[in-house]
Amino acid sequence: MKFLTKSTGAGTGFLAEVCEDWEAATRPAEEAGIRVVHLRIGVIISRDGGALPQMLTPFKLGVGGRIRNGRQYWSWVSLEDVVGSIEHVINTETIHGPVNCVSPEPVTNKEFTKTLGSVLRRPTAFPMPAFAARLALGQMANALLLSSARVVPEKLESTGYHFHHRNLKDALQTEAEGV
Repeated sequence: MKFLTKSTGAGTGFLAEVCEDWEAATRPAEEAGIRVVHLRIGVIISRDGGALPQMLTPFKLGVGGRIRNGRQYWSWVSLEDVVGSIEHVINTETIHGPVNCVSPEPVTNKEFTKTLGSVLRRPTAFPMPAFAARLALGQMANALLLSSARVVPEKLESTGYHFHHRNLKDALQTEAEGV
């Protein structure tokens, strides 16, 4: 699977359409000469919100597992790096247009599952079939859990941003342990 960069074409589906509409809404500002940045944020790893708190309960109970076959890529980012990326973008006047706010090390769902289980010291033997994900989240499961996007933060790295959490284990240890 190829890496997706800020210059990769638009995806398909609900979330891609929302992104296109949102970015199109900034055209008047761009046309007026205002610097516009389209921050495209991956799955945020934070104990205070996002996807992680919903994942912790089944994993802590020992019933967490990969979703479907686990081969779909998840492009994640720590909350600390979201905040750091926003600060970097604000302070780097040469940055404009789309910017992928994701870790430089995307992982498959299977890798994510294994790493979270390891950090929590819990087994990860109970896979979730696609139909169960759709039952829980409806068609949003397709965009959130079942689709694959191996996104990289090309523009952030090329403009000198240094990630606090480059790898998933480090981010999960910071956010999930002791919770």
